[in-house]
Amino acid sequence: MLSHAEELSGYDLKKWADWSLQFFYWSPSFSQIYAELKRLEKHGYATSRTVVSEDGMRGKRMYAITDSGREAAAHWVNHSPVEAPVLKHSVMLRAWLGHLAEPERMREILEQHIEYTETMRRRAEADAEGADVNPDWAYPSAVLRWCVKHYEAEKEFAEDLLADLDKLARQRSRRKPAKKQNSTDSH
Repeated sequence: MLSHAEELSGYDLKKWADWSLQFFYWSPSFSQIYAELKRLEKHGYATSRTVVSEDGMRGKRMYAITDSGREAAAHWVNHSPVEAPVLKHSVMLRAWLGHLAEPERMREILEQHIEYTETMRRRAEADAEGADVNPDWAYPSAVLRWCVKHYEAEKEFAEDLLADLDKLARQRSRRKPAKKQNSTDSH
C-alpha cells in the first residue's frame, strides 16, 4: 500500500485497507499494521519520520517505501508463485452440515448472508466510483469493480443455495415418519 503514495501514517494505511483490501483479502488491525511497518523498516523496505502537528502537541509517524522496498514488492508481484485463493466460508460450512440444522435457522443464515453480500456489493461499488476520480488508483479501482461482480455472483449463489435448501427441507418434512402410538402408551 505504501507503493501507492509518498507517505502514509499507520492510521492512513488502516483506513485504506478498510476502504479497499477488506473486499478481497482482509483488513489488518492497527497492531498488525504497526508491527509490519517496523518489520519493513528493519529490512530497509520503508523509512519513517515523525511529523509534529501545528500545535506542537502530538507527533505522527509517517512511512514511505524505499527503492529496495519498491523493488521487493515488484519482484513479489512479478515473480512469486500465484497462490490459489483460499475459500473459508462459514455459511457454506453450515449448509454442508445442514442435516444438523433446523430448516428455519438455515434459511435465516442464508438470508443474512444475502443481505451482507448486497451491502458489500454496494460499498464496493461506491468505493470503485470514488477511486475512479484519481488516475493513480486505476488498478485498485479495477479490482474494486471485480469485487462488485464477486458480490453479485455470491448473492446469486446464495439465493440458489437457499432454493436448494428449501427443496431439501420440504423433502425432509415429507420423509419424517409419523410417531407410532404404542398400545401400552395409551393406558
